[in-house]
Amino acid sequence: MNKMTVRDIDLKNKRVLIRVDFNVPLEGGKITDDTRIRAAIPTIQYILEQEPRYIALMSHLGRPKTDRDPAFSLAPVATALAALLNREVAFATDCVGATAEATADALPQGGIVLLENTRYHKGEEKNDPELAAQMAKLGDIFVMDAFGSAHRAHSSTVGVTEYLPAVAGFLMEKEINYLAGAIASPKRPFVAILGGAKVSDKIAVIEALLTKCDRLLIGGGMANTFFKAQGYAIGSSLVENDAVETARQLLEKSGDKLVLPTDVVIGDKFADDAQVQMLDIADGVPDGWGIYDIGTQSAARFDHEIGLAQTIVWNGPMGVFEKTPFAAGTRAVAQSMARRTGEGAITIIGGGDSVAAIEESGLTDQITHISTGGGASLEMLEGKTLPGVTALRDR
Repeated sequence: MNKMTVRDIDLKNKRVLIRVDFNVPLEGGKITDDTRIRAAIPTIQYILEQEPRYIALMSHLGRPKTDRDPAFSLAPVATALAALLNREVAFATDCVGATAEATADALPQGGIVLLENTRYHKGEEKNDPELAAQMAKLGDIFVMDAFGSAHRAHSSTVGVTEYLPAVAGFLMEKEINYLAGAIASPKRPFVAILGGAKVSDKIAVIEALLTKCDRLLIGGGMANTFFKAQGYAIGSSLVENDAVETARQLLEKSGDKLVLPTDVVIGDKFADDAQVQMLDIADGVPDGWGIYDIGTQSAARFDHEIGLAQTIVWNGPMGVFEKTPFAAGTRAVAQSMARRTGEGAITIIGGGDSVAAIEESGLTDQITHISTGGGASLEMLEGKTLPGVTALRDR
C-alpha cells in the first residue's frame, strides 16, 4: 500500500481524530454483532501506546430520517467499547461544536471519547466543508480506519482530510492490501464467487472479475437472471427482467469462465416450513415454485473449483440461507473456503451477507481475511479507487 499509516507519523501528545466504522446492528439498544467494534481495537491500542493527548472516535450509525433520532445514537457503542478495551470511554452528545470540544478537552491524558452519530448532521453525506472543518477542530491528526465507509466522500471520511494530515489505520491497511492484492496480483488459479439477489448491483464487478479471474462462480438470486437468459423456466423465482439481455451478453463473452449452478433447491414458498425439492435447472421450475438455493451437484462443482484455487474471493450467499431449508449451499461454500485456507490458499470474504453466513457456520477464524465493508469491498473488486483511500497521504 502506497499510503501512510499510523506507523509513519508522530502521535505523542497529539489529539488523534479517528474515523471508525461503528455502524453496528442494534436491537432494543443492544448490540447484536460487535465485529466492527472489535476490528478497530488494534489501531486504537497502538495509538494509545504512542501516548497521544487523547483519541476522539467518530462514526455514523444507520440512516436517521429525523433529527437526532435516539434509535441511532452511538451511546450503547461507547459502553461496549469501554468493556472491550477495559478502560473508560467518554461519550459526547454531538460530533462537533462546543459540546464535543468541551468533552474532548476534559479528557485525561490518553483518554478516549466516542462522538455522537455523524449523520445527525445533514451536511455529513454532502461532504459539507464547514462541517468537516468543525470536525477537524477536534484533532491534530486524522486516522481513517473506516473501510466500510471509504467508498463514500463524506465530511467525516474525505472532507476532514483537507484540514488535517490524514493516514490509514491498521484495518484500512489490511483491507486495502488483501482486496487490492487479490485484484492486482492474485496467486493463481484465482476463483471469484458472487451471490446475492441482484445481477444489476454487480454487473460492473462481474465484468471486471471476468478479465482477472480464472473462474467466476455465480449463485444466489442473481443466478436466476442468467437462467432466464439461457431460456430455462424459473417458475416464480426472483428475476431481474431488465438485466436478462445483459446476462445473455455476459454469458456469450465469458467462455467457460462463468460457472452457473446446474441444479437448484426450489420451494413452494419462502418459509422454514416450505415444501422443498431439488431439480436440474434444465428440467425447468414448475409454476408457483421458486429457486432458493443451489443444489448438491452445484455445491460439489463449486467445491471442485475452489479446491483448485490459490486465491478465492467470495461476495454474496448462494441462497436465502436465513431459512433452514435453503442454507445448505451457502454453508457448503463456507466449508470449502475454510478447507482451502487450511491447505494454504488465500481466502477473502467481501462483506455483507457472506460475513453473516461464515459467522453462522462458525468458520470465521478459518478464513484469511473477512472484509468489514460490503459496498467498499465490491468497488475495490471492480478496480475502483475509493475516495476515503485517495484522500490519505501518500508515502
